[in-house]
Amino acid sequence: MKKYIIALCCFSFLVISCNKTTVDKIEDVKTMVDPAVAWRSTVPTPGEARPIQLGKSTSFELANGLKVIVVENHKLPRVSYQLSLNNDAVLEGDKAGYVTIAGDLLKTGTTTKSKSEIDAAIDFIGASLNTRGNGVFASSLTKHQDKLLSIMTDILYNPSFKAEEFEKLKKQQLSGIASSKTDPNTMASNVASVLNYGKDHPYGEVMTEASMEKIDVAQCKSYYDTYFKPNNAYLVVVGDITPDQAKANVEKYFGSWEKGKIPSSTYKSPEAPSERKVAVVNKDGAVQSVIRVTYPVDLNISDTDRIASSVMNSVLGGGIFSGRLMQNLREDKAYTYGARSSLNADPLVGNFNAFASVRNEVTDSSVQEFLYELDRMVTTDVSQEDLDLVKNSMSGSFARSLESPQTIARFARQISKYNLPADYYETYLQKLSAVTVADVRAAAQKYIRPENANIVVVGSKDDIAEKLVRFDSDGVIDFYDAYGNEVVYDDAPLPDDVTAATVLEDYISAIGGKEKLSMVKSVVSKGGMEMMGKTIDLETYQMAPGMLKMKVAMGAMVMSDVVFDGTKVSSAGNVSTEGKEFEDAKENAMMFPQMEYATKGYTTELKGTEPLKGGPAYKIVVTSPSGKKKTQFYDVKSSLMVKEIRTEEGPGGQEMTVESVISDYRAVDGIMIPYAVTVTGAAPVPLEMKMNTIEINSEELSKDLFMVK
Repeated sequence: MKKYIIALCCFSFLVISCNKTTVDKIEDVKTMVDPAVAWRSTVPTPGEARPIQLGKSTSFELANGLKVIVVENHKLPRVSYQLSLNNDAVLEGDKAGYVTIAGDLLKTGTTTKSKSEIDAAIDFIGASLNTRGNGVFASSLTKHQDKLLSIMTDILYNPSFKAEEFEKLKKQQLSGIASSKTDPNTMASNVASVLNYGKDHPYGEVMTEASMEKIDVAQCKSYYDTYFKPNNAYLVVVGDITPDQAKANVEKYFGSWEKGKIPSSTYKSPEAPSERKVAVVNKDGAVQSVIRVTYPVDLNISDTDRIASSVMNSVLGGGIFSGRLMQNLREDKAYTYGARSSLNADPLVGNFNAFASVRNEVTDSSVQEFLYELDRMVTTDVSQEDLDLVKNSMSGSFARSLESPQTIARFARQISKYNLPADYYETYLQKLSAVTVADVRAAAQKYIRPENANIVVVGSKDDIAEKLVRFDSDGVIDFYDAYGNEVVYDDAPLPDDVTAATVLEDYISAIGGKEKLSMVKSVVSKGGMEMMGKTIDLETYQMAPGMLKMKVAMGAMVMSDVVFDGTKVSSAGNVSTEGKEFEDAKENAMMFPQMEYATKGYTTELKGTEPLKGGPAYKIVVTSPSGKKKTQFYDVKSSLMVKEIRTEEGPGGQEMTVESVISDYRAVDGIMIPYAVTVTGAAPVPLEMKMNTIEINSEELSKDLFMVK
């Protein structure tokens, strides 16, 4: 054996050392000696797609109308029960959000158990249980399923809908809404929904602070009483269980559930716009734009061209890296990290979306490339090579999905729910393989409509709006707020005597006047905020000329302690005389910065007026000597600053837009100072900072406090 290995190594070295001509001759000789070797140089042709054998599912229906699907999988000793409602989408009207609240309320207590008792019981058996507006999901070890089902059905049959739990959930939702209304992707999604479907359609409703405030417990309970019925539900059982065992459990725990009459709803089918429209959602200070080209489509899950349309969308940008949108906007133009598209089927109405986040300066160019690729999809055949690549990718994804028993259950439920052929998924690969270049072209011509699209762009209006006018069929851009409400901007020119300088002068006068402000030598502010159930204490000390100390603490734990003596800054033990932290400290040390803009090298530009919640406000862009910009808003009537927007560096170096809403001005020694600031964008939830005490010209304040060691 040893001699054989040595000989083999010598032969390998000899082959590697040969030049190409010698190697070719060796291959020729091998082929002559053994003709069967020739097949190795030919790529085998794929065989015909065959029907696949999906995992077996069992279905039955209880006397009360509950439809049950069971999928056995004994790889792990776990079992899950997923209950999902089957009713039409519900139009919530001016109380949009009550379906979500109703679903969340189910888990917050029953007539026999509190929320903490339910949570403890779930944790004790190592299970998981979640409730939503359209159903309940529960999972545990097989040996604990009786306990799990007992808890699940107690929640399903006996929810208590307690007022105190309702108020907690409502507060959480309001916090989430406050955060999402400054998130550009959520803003784009909201506006796209309104434009595609209309506010009188369930898919066009947007949850807002106003709609949330109108919701009450009675509305949530009414939804539960109306729709949580067995004859309006599917129960999917997956895991380490036999059909007979599942049937026995379902009959035991769900057999007594009383059925009821379920109301049906019909809605006018939304249609794509008759011509292309551009909608801009203003986000001051944004350095990127979120683009969404979107419109409704008439595409149902059971349509015969659904698979061909999925293939077509994958060619365009449906998830694979080689999609045309990705290759154009990312690989060729470097406009974005990713550009994709989706074509979604739905029983009521489907939708098409093409989307990306791009730099401000290439927003209009990116829209142009989106439209180019949509048009090319309609007018140009896909190559056979690209088509084969997409079909291979989709085949692989489908095959991988079959590894999950939940997939088999989902297929069985869709066959039943949407009246699909019994072998729809078993023959999926055959149908996919049969899609031709002509089929893709036909699907594109039917579903890709660049001339009938809503182009929704979220970004800085001042930087992008004018360049987008050319894409609107009428040449008129419509503006919307974060919830899809139309916004009308006053484009009338301001009087010649209204400038950035006069607006700032009016502000200085409104808070006390130059003479009084110049006499302020120090300001001490102490307050706090709530974050994740904890109280955060904030202390800020400012002293002329240009000294600062900022301390953030949670109880005895100091989270941040910044000291600036006017020439250097100390933070977390590090001392610096330049950089971002130094510049930030230098700016924050100014007690009344508007008084110092002119002398400290700041530039200001009045951008007109903008409608805010409290009324119109002057909008001023302030640029620091280092080039950093922020946008400030001054109420036209009171002249007080009511909002500021700035761009900060977030986690991973990504830029984020931080918005501060300033309110609750109070007189302190004759000077108007805000006692409340709500900050969004700097954390997952809005931060509401409230001052408890503000002291001007404190006699106890010493310069020793600002010593940088």
